[in-house]
Amino acid sequence: MANLTKLEQHLASRSYVEGYAPSQADVHVFKAIASAPDASAQPHVARWYNHIKSYAAEHDSLPGSSTAGEAFVGGDAEAPAGAAADDDDDVDLFGSDDEEDNAEAERIKAERVAAYNAKKAGKAKTVAKSVVTLEVKPWDDETDMAALEKAVRSIEQDGLLWGSSKLVPIGYGIRKLQITLVVEDEKVSTDELQEKIAEFEDYVQSTDIAAMQKL
Repeated sequence: MANLTKLEQHLASRSYVEGYAPSQADVHVFKAIASAPDASAQPHVARWYNHIKSYAAEHDSLPGSSTAGEAFVGGDAEAPAGAAADDDDDVDLFGSDDEEDNAEAERIKAERVAAYNAKKAGKAKTVAKSVVTLEVKPWDDETDMAALEKAVRSIEQDGLLWGSSKLVPIGYGIRKLQITLVVEDEKVSTDELQEKIAEFEDYVQSTDIAAMQKL
């Protein structure tokens, strides 16, 4: 069984179990959940569950491995293997406990402290970015989806990078465009971007943000 409490905490700030797109880690945890989660008790898990469910036909072909997902199956498991370690952790300020407390050890400590301070001083300001999964719905099954996607990708803006895409069936022969993009938060407003896409009114009925995660 999946540890829904731990999964809820994890998905509160993430769209997927690991990385920025559906993977085998998501499939592994999805299959460990017996029934759809209660949206009132686990809103983040419920949102993620429905999203991964929409990929049901592609579960076997999704990339990655189930390793990260194992952290959320069962009661006690380690944090996901894909979790990034803090950059500062790779600087050992005080060396091994086995080092002798002598002049040589003190010299090594001083060098490590100096290297740590230099690294801190040299760190560039981090640019805030987000990975967004955007869904664009056409008017009907006769809408030219290739032309729709071409129109969407024609939008160029500083701080906007279009990624992969796919067509997802939504019923009655209609398919929606699901496209991934990376935006610099200070330069690109997702609301304004959706307004620009809506201007392609010959193709676009509506747009929705299916997932959004900070980088």
